[in-house]
Amino acid sequence: MYNVLLVDDEELDLEGMRQFIPWSQLGMEVRGCVNNALSACEVLNDSTIDILVSDVNMPYMSGLELAKVAMERKPAIRIIFVSGYQEFSYVQQALSLKAYNYVLKPMDDSELIATLLKVKKDLDEERKQQQVEEAYQQLIPLVQNDYMIRLLEGDGEADEKTLADLPTSCRLDEMEWPMRVAVAELDGLPWRQEKEGTPKQPITPQFLKCMHEALQQVGRVPSCRLSAQRMAFLLPSAHAMTKVERIYSACIQQLPVTVTIGLGEPVMHANQLSRSYDQAVEAVQGKMFLGKGTVIQYENVRAEPEMLDFRTLDIRMNALLNAVTTYDLVGIYDEIDNALGSMKSLWSTYTVHNVSSYMIWKLEQHLSKMDEDLFQLLDIGMGDLDILMTFETVDDIRGWLVYHLFQLSERLHLKRNGKEGKFVRSIAKWMEERLSDNITLKDVAQHFSFSPSYLGFLIKEKSGQTFSEMLVQLRMERACELLRQPGKKIYEVADAVGYRYLPYFSRQFKDKFGITPLEYRKREMQ
Repeated sequence: MYNVLLVDDEELDLEGMRQFIPWSQLGMEVRGCVNNALSACEVLNDSTIDILVSDVNMPYMSGLELAKVAMERKPAIRIIFVSGYQEFSYVQQALSLKAYNYVLKPMDDSELIATLLKVKKDLDEERKQQQVEEAYQQLIPLVQNDYMIRLLEGDGEADEKTLADLPTSCRLDEMEWPMRVAVAELDGLPWRQEKEGTPKQPITPQFLKCMHEALQQVGRVPSCRLSAQRMAFLLPSAHAMTKVERIYSACIQQLPVTVTIGLGEPVMHANQLSRSYDQAVEAVQGKMFLGKGTVIQYENVRAEPEMLDFRTLDIRMNALLNAVTTYDLVGIYDEIDNALGSMKSLWSTYTVHNVSSYMIWKLEQHLSKMDEDLFQLLDIGMGDLDILMTFETVDDIRGWLVYHLFQLSERLHLKRNGKEGKFVRSIAKWMEERLSDNITLKDVAQHFSFSPSYLGFLIKEKSGQTFSEMLVQLRMERACELLRQPGKKIYEVADAVGYRYLPYFSRQFKDKFGITPLEYRKREMQ
């Protein structure tokens, strides 16, 4: 059974979760049910909690703050947020905490149950993983494995005698020098296969067993397990590449996924092995840019990283957003390819992951200004974006973005070109041609032969905006176009979009975009 802690300052919601979720059938037990974060902290102190289900907005201490405290005490704790607030800032913070889901109130029990089932599956896999790691320890003696890791990582806390004894303990004095360190890493599945339900990783003993057998085939090779998906081993420099390729071939023939091996440069002494090891790790990480399922030598990734040009990135993003909204599928592919292609010279996995998240954030902001919801259009939850931070290659990120942005663009296109979209567009077009006039709902209703009250209802029903909101949006969009023309004075722009009083125009512009018309012009003219 997994222990669950429920936290919500609304008693009805709290009791509803406790009573109506079939906890025992899910293999879970509610160990705490409290109405504030401070009491929740006490439960976390006194009990082992596996899953935290918490409201976001609570007095004294928010659910986000509680989640941070819980993760400090138990990093492996699983977190689910429930909230009546849909602001992107809350969603963004929840993403940063790697929450499993952000369930909106009023809650649908089935959505919470589905999330709990996902959590249970992950916890079950983690428990199996622990059993796997225990079994692996029988393959390589614990002491020898620890000695090798200390040698490769350069144990700064060990005394001189211990450091001097490490090579002998690992029997490196019997090896042929110079030596090279290699690091083998089990690759993840391409995201499309994950989407189709294929497990993210094969059972790790299979990888560890294959590596152990492959190493035995090339002779006595000192090795150690670095993690469930990584092994390090040492090879004499003279035949290192030949042996690595033999090890690689023997291993991948038995595995359902690929393996990437990074190879450091040769070193002459045991006290230099940490340098070759660091290089091997860096080479493995180079699969982000060079592709996975191969052998990568450090020489291929040691180029100096370039700096990211954010101005160029913003230009690419504007072109991409335009392609998405105009249903230009070729443009979408090209702009994603251009944006990600420029990252291959960065040699920073961290930067690539953050830029991909930035692209999604810019898209969400753009759609929000159009009164569209990214998550609804793509029929995904906030937690589905976590996958962006797990991709191992630029090609994986490109594939995910192309697939989802094609889908998004098509849905926007179908939405605009349906009967309701054409009706709203015809009204918007008529208004756009008269933005400098004092347009009223009565004028529009008269032109389209409706009563003002009924036309107002239709506009709200089919566009999600009131007549006034639509008019302001059209005026602000036109104002942005005119402000990008350097010859236009700001008062002329205001007059051209129907504002006779400049301070009122400036105030509405700032309410819409967060900056004044002058600040907008300066930013766009840089």
